[in-house]
Amino acid sequence: MYNMKDVCDKTNLSYETLRYYCNLGLVPNVKRDKNNYRLFDDRDVAWINGLQCLRKCGLSIKELQDYMELAKKGKSTILQRKAMLDSKLSDLLDIKSEIDQSISYIKDKNLYYDKVLLGEIEYSSNIIQID
Repeated sequence: MYNMKDVCDKTNLSYETLRYYCNLGLVPNVKRDKNNYRLFDDRDVAWINGLQCLRKCGLSIKELQDYMELAKKGKSTILQRKAMLDSKLSDLLDIKSEIDQSISYIKDKNLYYDKVLLGEIEYSSNIIQID
């Protein structure tokens, strides 16, 4: 069993964020010790890591709550959860494509600048007139 600090260390969540998730009910079945401090097991830690991943993927707190409610219902909601994840995956792939295009632009621009600095090509600009 792990206390809040242990789970924060294992998940790289701040204490405040973990407490917030717990208070919102996003970490179900949290146990308490004799002093009423929260206790977590390995399944809780795995769930919290999953929540973090979904949050980084762009799910809102409301979407996390909806996902958790579906997950608590078990196998019968797999198609609904899968649809949520498929939608988010599509969004992420669009973002990845935009990022890949930006990376390609920057690499090409830096290659151009390297060639100008090495004297391999003449400098030209789209924004200033060069004589």
